[in-house]
Amino acid sequence: MFTKHISFMKRNAIKLFGLMLIAGVSTMAQAESWPTKPIKLIIPFAAGGTTDILGRILAQQMSTVLGQNVIVENRGGAGGNIGAEAVARSPADGYTLLLASGSMLTVNPYMYKKMSINYGTDFSPITTLASGPMIISVNPKLGVKNLNELIALAKTRNLNFGSAGIGSQVHLAGENFITAAGINATHIPYKGEAAALTDLVAGQIDFCACNVPASTGFVRNGQIQALAVTSAKRLAQLPNIPTVSEASLPGFENVGWFALMAPANTPKIIRDKIYDATLKAVKTEAMQKSLEINSLSPVLNTTKELEAQIASESAKWEKVIKARNLTAN
Repeated sequence: MFTKHISFMKRNAIKLFGLMLIAGVSTMAQAESWPTKPIKLIIPFAAGGTTDILGRILAQQMSTVLGQNVIVENRGGAGGNIGAEAVARSPADGYTLLLASGSMLTVNPYMYKKMSINYGTDFSPITTLASGPMIISVNPKLGVKNLNELIALAKTRNLNFGSAGIGSQVHLAGENFITAAGINATHIPYKGEAAALTDLVAGQIDFCACNVPASTGFVRNGQIQALAVTSAKRLAQLPNIPTVSEASLPGFENVGWFALMAPANTPKIIRDKIYDATLKAVKTEAMQKSLEINSLSPVLNTTKELEAQIASESAKWEKVIKARNLTAN
């Protein structure tokens, strides 16, 4: 009886091993044939902001490169955490991707005391896609003509500034500027850059440090007044706008960036294919032109370089968050 039991266990073990082997072969075959169906790209912010603008041109070009539709889905809220959670909980098969802002990866872990995801363990980093500065802009009716005048005004009265939401790159750029300038201003968070800029045009807020792609149209139409860009050098698209460093605060620089992420444990063969497709998409004339128009620079670094970037900037933003006593919940 005991011998029969051992024999039964052996047969079951062999059967289980066979099933596992078949499953492994099937998974590998699926990875090698990826993609065989449409891919979903989650934009964790509202439509109209820089992440959305960048994500849509990327999706369009990747669709051509891969021969499969790349569908953009906006899932905003909680500084990008809601959209990120949707990706983290998706199958690790390369069919659901996240276009994250740098702040989600380097700021949210310090701003949000309670999060249902862990950016360090719930995602497989692919690459940093692009980077770009912000423009510190005001409503023309505020009556300031340059950055020094804005700083001087902020020392005489309580100003407010808008952002794409608590913990967003736009929010932290504003906080970084306030800290460097030695002033105070009340933060007004919105559900996306577009909403913040709309209220800036209407005079509901005094200033913002919004991304260039979302701001440029308003600047060129004279609806808002650009005082300075947060890059180290002036922008070719807006050559008459000084940098923050040359206008008032020597050495100041604040550049935002955007990274492509997949759910944790996505097979390397799929991650490599996503990277290759992204590289080809970025090299297309259409995307190069779009990046140039929006004052964004392509990056496309390796996974290790992206991880090092996250670690370095996390340390930087942790100091700003503690100094400003910032919290999201």
